[in-house]
Amino acid sequence: MKQISMLLVMLFLGSQLTAQTWQSHFEDAKALAKKENKKIILVFSGSDWCAPCIKLDTNVWQSDVFKKEAASQWILYKADFPRKKANKLSDALTKENDALAEKYNKSGLFPLVLVLTPDGKVLGSMGYENITASEYVQKLITLAQKS
Repeated sequence: MKQISMLLVMLFLGSQLTAQTWQSHFEDAKALAKKENKKIILVFSGSDWCAPCIKLDTNVWQSDVFKKEAASQWILYKADFPRKKANKLSDALTKENDALAEKYNKSGLFPLVLVLTPDGKVLGSMGYENITASEYVQKLITLAQKS
């Protein structure tokens, strides 16, 4: 019984070590990016209705190659716009994401992936592309180097 418990603890910790950290507030993401001298990946997503957003999450954001690169290079923030009541965000977070969309995504594109400086200056953008996670990460790296 102890061996099973230990195995479960090890599996849980292992999954936590490889998971990337998406910041819960954009201002926190900017502050952390300044502190760590990293670029910001800002993702506009419709997590429960946008098929390309869901594919991007599954194929790229959850990939080991992205997680590894993100941990060392970027601060992550996802501005999500779910439609289902079960996935509704808090009023404060909805307001924050709406303000970000007004500033960075006036066209209402989903998904929209922006690479930003720690101060919030846009270095480049892209959407969903049917390419490998490695190819997608390489494109993000190229955008991040435009500073």
